[in-house]
Amino acid sequence: DGIRSDEGGAAFARQLASLHACSAPAFGYPRDTLIGSLAQENAWMDAWPRFFAERRLLPMTRLARDRRGIGPEDAARLEALAGRVEDLIGEGPDRPALVHGDLWSGNVLWKSGAVAGVIDPAISYADPEIELAFIDLMGCFGNAFYRAYEEALGIREGFWETRRDLYNLYPLLVHAALFGGGYGSSAMQIARRLGF
Repeated sequence: DGIRSDEGGAAFARQLASLHACSAPAFGYPRDTLIGSLAQENAWMDAWPRFFAERRLLPMTRLARDRRGIGPEDAARLEALAGRVEDLIGEGPDRPALVHGDLWSGNVLWKSGAVAGVIDPAISYADPEIELAFIDLMGCFGNAFYRAYEEALGIREGFWETRRDLYNLYPLLVHAALFGGGYGSSAMQIARRLGF
């Protein structure tokens, strides 16, 4: 029926925290996956900042440029940013976390105020905050969701100030590659806020 509620969002936050508690020895996944219709490379890496730069940010920057979702100068700025992700991320996650990877409102199914299921995953082992950033970008849940998630698993210092924007470059570039339009401009607004 599509009816949403704060209580349902909070309950889902606890379920998502349980998913994020699943871990692996490295960042990635045993096979490549898709984000929408686009390839998502998941070859294992030990360091999260390097994984985010080399498996997420740089490939999608190049694809968005090749599909004219961003221009060559913007791509060069994002490549420079990718070279500084360690500084922007700061202290990374304690361990890789299993993430759904594509949690936007269209992939969250609601019934009678509760989340009945989620569909169309783009799974990998990643920093769980990449999921929280995408949820915030897409407006899937309200404040009750974030309060419940913080109580269950915690949100590291610096997420709201820097990493949320940094991590949202990836879905914005995915959308720029798929749809063009203002998504590339939104990505570049973030790059400017981050100093690039």
